[in-house]
Amino acid sequence: MKKQNTNSAIDEELVEKLERIAYILKTVAHPMRLGIIHLLEQHPRLSVSRICEMLGSEQSLTSHHLQNMRLKGILSVKREGRSMLYSLKEKDVSLIIECLENCQCNM
Repeated sequence: MKKQNTNSAIDEELVEKLERIAYILKTVAHPMRLGIIHLLEQHPRLSVSRICEMLGSEQSLTSHHLQNMRLKGILSVKREGRSMLYSLKEKDVSLIIECLENCQCNM
C-alpha cells in the first residue's frame, strides 16, 4: 500500500493499522484456520489432537495450519506435559472475524 506524500502522523498510523489488518486477514484466510480460531474462542487452550478431533481433520494438515498461525503471531503455544496447547495470541482476530460474520456481504 502506497503512503500518501504527507507529513501527517495520523496517515502513517492508519497505513500501519491497515497493513496489520491485511496481514491478519491473509493469515487466517482458509476455512480450517477459521475453524481453529472459532474453536479457540470457545476453548481457550486446545491440543493438536483435540483440535483434529473437533474439526474432523488430519493431524499433519492441522499441525501445518497451527504452525503457520503461530509463526505469524496469531496463536501462542505452551507445553503442558506431553501436549502442546494452542491459544489465541492475537485476540483482535476474533473481532475482525465477528465483524465479517455479521456483514451481509451481498450474500
